[in-house]
Formats: sequence, C-alpha cells, structure tokens
Amino acid sequence: MKEFNALLSRNIKLFFRDKGLFFSALATPMILLVLYATFLGNIYTDTFNQVIPEALNVSSSIVKGLVGGQLLSSLLAVCCVTTSFNCNMVMVQDKVTGAIKDITITPVKKSTLALSYYATTLICSLIVCLAALCAGLIYIATIGFYLTVGDVLLLVLDIFIVVMFGTALSSIINIFLTSHGQIATVSSIISSLYGFLCGAYMPISNFGEGLQKFLSFLPGTYSTSLFRNHTMNGAFSELAKSVPDEFIKTMRDVVDANIYFFDNKVSVADMYIILVSTVIVLLIIYIVISKIKGANKNSYEK
Repeated sequence: MKEFNALLSRNIKLFFRDKGLFFSALATPMILLVLYATFLGNIYTDTFNQVIPEALNVSSSIVKGLVGGQLLSSLLAVCCVTTSFNCNMVMVQDKVTGAIKDITITPVKKSTLALSYYATTLICSLIVCLAALCAGLIYIATIGFYLTVGDVLLLVLDIFIVVMFGTALSSIINIFLTSHGQIATVSSIISSLYGFLCGAYMPISNFGEGLQKFLSFLPGTYSTSLFRNHTMNGAFSELAKSVPDEFIKTMRDVVDANIYFFDNKVSVADMYIILVSTVIVLLIIYIVISKIKGANKNSYEK
C-alpha cells in the first residue's frame, strides 16, 4: 500500500505540474459546453417545439429546461470518457522520458504500478468532470432549472461510474502508446467518434433499427441514458402536469431517457449494473495486460 500511495502522489504531482496539460483538460469541456449551447441548443429546441403540440400551451421555460438537460447530459456523456484519455498522459509520459525504466527496476509489483496510473487518471478526470458539471448547472440555471438535489447527487454518482469506465478504457488503449503524438491522435479519434456511438450528439432512437440493436450492446449507450434521466427528470415531471403520460413516454423514448435492448426496456438499476460490470471486466483486462507486458521489462517500455 505504501508503494501505491507513493506512486499515486508522484503521478498526481506530475499531472498538475504540467499546467498546460491540466488547463487543456479543464478547458475542453468548457469549450464543448459553449459549442453545444450555441449549435445543438437551437436544434434541440426546434425538435421539442415540433414534437410538443401548440394546443398544450407548454411553458417555454420547461422546453428550455428539457434542452438544458439534454445538452448537459450530452456534455457529461462525452467528457467523462474523452477527458480520461487526456488525463492518462502520465503513463505515456513516463515512457517518453524513460522514467518507466527506473520504476520497473524497483520491487514494485506491475499490478500496483498499473493501478497507480489508473487511480491518477480517475482522480484527475473526476476533478475536470465535476468542474464541467458545475459549469453545466450554472448554464441550466440561466435558462430553466428543474433538477432536484437528488438529481444532482445522482449525477455525481453517474460521473464517478462513467469516469471509472472511461479511465479503464483509456488505460487499456494507452498502455500500448509510447509518444505524445500517438495519444493526441487517439484522443482526437475517440473525441470525434464516441459522441456518436454513445448517442450524445444524436439520440440512437433516430438511427435505423439494426444500428440501434448494435449500439445497445455498447456500455456507452447506457451511460448517456443515465445522464439523460437525471438531467431531464425534473423537466419531464413538470411537463407531466399538463400532458398525458403516454406523451411523456414518447418524449423519453425520443431522447433516449428510455433505452431498449431488443424491445425490452432497460431500467436505471440495470444500467448501473451494466456499467459497473463493464468497469470490473475492463480493469481485469488492464491489469492482466500490464502483468504480461511487465513480465518482460523491455516489452513494458515499448
């Protein structure tokens, strides 16, 4: 445990010592929030206005609350995974500087080293994503705030679990990378594709049936749905006071607050089980890969 704490402390200091790396990771979700609000906000607003009949006389504040919730859920669904790749730079940096050579000749277990990198990325990513949550809540407060204290606490739980997932995924990929250029390329690819694959940019309910079934096998789909539920529940509850329950169900289906696995609705509890199980499996894979690479010191350094 002493070795783990020492490595964790070292890695965190290295991450925050590089001010450019830290502020770059912190600025990314803030920039995305501005971009989402500027471009996606109008699209989401038009979509809700088209779906909700004018005869219902739904308050514009509720519509804005729905839009704000969808924007925040999209932001968090993407950032909790993509930020982990940026925050996982210490692992690659040790290979670039050669520091890994000094670490691997010590008696520290390879699993301990691997977990120290994982914990470092997890902590740093949580700091960035919680900051993004605060910025998102401030934004929602300016347009239509319907979240309860319970919703906010559940969002914190969602962030923690999804960041664990993103960190495990990035750790498995980054362990094979050996340069800043490689990790920058991988981060760019992940950032570009992940938002579409998890349904953050466009709800998977808009995709074809075959693609919907394929995406239902990906854990990212359920992380987005969790965020949708906890950012939009308050606005949906307010909307339910003036529209039929069947209409609310349709609306929740459209934005992926309700998600289906081969026509079977997946409950929120099941979404948590899927994500936690995925994290455990990915962590095991990551530790096994670390041990295999660590069995040959030269292999671990490549």
